[in-house]
Amino acid sequence: MTKPVKIAPSILSADFARLGEEVRAIDAAGADYIHIDVMDGHFVPNITIGPGVVKALRPHTAKVFDVHLMIAPVDNFIQAFADAGADIISFHPEAGAHPHRTVQLIRSLGKKPGIVLNPHTPLSMVDYLLADLDLVLVMSVNPGFGGQSFISSQLDKIAELRRRINAVSDAQGGRQIDLEVDGGVNIETAKQCIAVGADVLVAGTATFVGGPSAYETNMRALRGQNG
Repeated sequence: MTKPVKIAPSILSADFARLGEEVRAIDAAGADYIHIDVMDGHFVPNITIGPGVVKALRPHTAKVFDVHLMIAPVDNFIQAFADAGADIISFHPEAGAHPHRTVQLIRSLGKKPGIVLNPHTPLSMVDYLLADLDLVLVMSVNPGFGGQSFISSQLDKIAELRRRINAVSDAQGGRQIDLEVDGGVNIETAKQCIAVGADVLVAGTATFVGGPSAYETNMRALRGQNG
């Protein structure tokens, strides 16, 4: 039987005035990962949170902190987010001169490295890197803001990545490499992403709509487990 897709609620859509409570609520409601979007106002046109907030949230849950760095230059901040409690650290290849070196840095700190592909970023950016990664994140919106509409052209990218990841995973004895999608994920687009091979869905608005009493139902719906 196919394992249910993992849900990684993006705390970008949470109530920032009660962020610790929100993290505890999505943990209790069945979140698999806690997705933390870090934006610097330079690499992307928005500013969110830094390692201090990640460190403050760490005691609120034992779930995986899936930290997406939208900052440049990225290498300067890897250590700080690792120390703050990140488990997965993903970055954009455009955000540093030597992506393979960044992957090595993340791994050297005992964390799982991931690469993020913007809508325009070609799959060739993961050539010679995929075997060293634990996650590939496909952005199905342009990074920088929550609440955007899903870019359907990314479905072909997800499908091709699924084929490549399966080949690498098979060659490495079945090692898990997450294929994650972030941007405009709702009940309908979640179905499309799952159908082409995504196994982790980042969902902000679709998770947090309706408040804490709705979080479990929202995540079940995204997994296709209604009823």
